[in-house]
Amino acid sequence: QVQLVESGGGLVQAGASLRLSCAVSGFPLKQYAIGWFRQAPGKEREAISCIDFRPYYADAVRGRFTTGKDIDRNAAYLQMSSLVPEDSAVYYCAAASIYGCSRIITDSSVLDWWGKGTEVTVSS
Repeated sequence: QVQLVESGGGLVQAGASLRLSCAVSGFPLKQYAIGWFRQAPGKEREAISCIDFRPYYADAVRGRFTTGKDIDRNAAYLQMSSLVPEDSAVYYCAAASIYGCSRIITDSSVLDWWGKGTEVTVSS
């Protein structure tokens, strides 16, 4: 059974850091691209990061967020630093078996599985 489970969200102050984890099961993490998305209240979901053979970052998070895979733990991560209130959202991870990040970041319909999300709130 395929599962993606996000964790690590919470309430933090501006300037703080958080590390989100995406624990996966039912498929080999090493062979799949993992995308990170977020959706703030009243806004559309946006792709913010992705990793296949290398990481990709949206302009809004480049230089502040880092993504990677911990193959031994079968989990992907999103390390977030210098958080600002505009980063407040529900964060999701998703996996794609066929397409890489260059497609995922522009077309989320190619993703095969999604987690249920973890909420991040950044206070000013």
